[in-house]
Amino acid sequence: MLDIKFIRENAELVAMGAQKKRIDFDVKKLIEVDDKRKEISQKLEEKRAKQNEVSLEVAKLGQAGNIAEKRKLIEEMQPLKEQMQALEAELKEIMIEWQKLMVAVPNIPDMSVPDGEDESGNVELKTWGNIPKFNFTPKNNMDLMLAHDMVDTERGTKVAGFRGYFLKNDAALLQFALWQFVQDFFRKKSEIGEKWTPMIVPSLVKREVLLGTGYIPQGEEDLYKTQDGDFLSGTAEVATMGYYMDEILDKKDLPIKMISFADSFRREAGSHGRDTKGILRVHEFYKMEQVVLCEASHELSVKYHEELTNNAEEIMQALKIPYRVVVNCGGDLGLGQVKKYDIEAWMPSENKYRETHSSSYFHDFQTRRLGIRYRDDDGKLKFVHSLNNTALSGRPLLAIIENNQQADGSIVIPEVLRPYMGGKEKVG
Repeated sequence: MLDIKFIRENAELVAMGAQKKRIDFDVKKLIEVDDKRKEISQKLEEKRAKQNEVSLEVAKLGQAGNIAEKRKLIEEMQPLKEQMQALEAELKEIMIEWQKLMVAVPNIPDMSVPDGEDESGNVELKTWGNIPKFNFTPKNNMDLMLAHDMVDTERGTKVAGFRGYFLKNDAALLQFALWQFVQDFFRKKSEIGEKWTPMIVPSLVKREVLLGTGYIPQGEEDLYKTQDGDFLSGTAEVATMGYYMDEILDKKDLPIKMISFADSFRREAGSHGRDTKGILRVHEFYKMEQVVLCEASHELSVKYHEELTNNAEEIMQALKIPYRVVVNCGGDLGLGQVKKYDIEAWMPSENKYRETHSSSYFHDFQTRRLGIRYRDDDGKLKFVHSLNNTALSGRPLLAIIENNQQADGSIVIPEVLRPYMGGKEKVG
């Protein structure tokens, strides 16, 4: 959420940011509602001041024993009381409208973000790795996994419905190996002084945490909701950001770096007809997320954004998965993101790259909503900046399977994963 003072002073910039993100938001309407809110608040304060003034006079008359004058003054106060009640009701109504508009204000994208309507407008920054050249027609990950009894989508659909699946045998062991490898990756970073706190976080979260992280109202249709009004989160980022909600952090503890694991859920609303076969796009998956809280500095946000992206790249390089990094265009940014990179793995069966990681920074957009602050050296309270990036989801497993397939149908296991697989070198 942006500060209303900033919005009023930079209305044109906010409008341009919304346009660049292709988000329909009327800044003029918000300012009109804010003017009305301020006008009613001022009137109410004036009448409260008058009420306090008269209340003191009533008290004095009571102490003096002038009961008749006291009663007369109380009666004269009745219209003022009714006017105050009417103003309070009006303010309550306008505040609901004001709050709805405030949480819908999109964050302003960085000037380096390219213009574009959707993901087709994303711009490639770099590529890494050699795209494998096969002397046979490469199979897709599903055909390979089915051939080795590594997945069961028929029984997955029977048990969990559309997009349900079971990972089995070597696929399950490979996924466990990936989680252990990534956890060790961050543990080793902590051992050399870059402290990362490992966390297993809730998937069931309250509405206010999703509102705070910016996933609602814009993305509410993509979330599963419980009968109690809580939600199943689509990423470990949400609960991790809620961890310090409404707290004042010690500046000396910044940056705070967390590597969080959670079961994640997405309805995939709006993606009907896309990736309906296989397990690239599913309703339930597991995810490890990098989350950083740092001082309120654009330069630091940019620094940690590059660092988080580099961590994900190091993981992909260790797994020897060919990939590219793209900078997301305005139309492919969420409500709160200032800038975002996607890392996309090469998928031989599709002859194209597919997203495996997303790296974003938000400035104080999320922390202002969540009330996460720190006291600066001058004693002033400031909202921390937040960043996040995928460390691991289920998609790199699919890229490993496709890029490491052999002519005989076997799958070579990446060297870094073999210690977690009992030394096993290949599947099949």
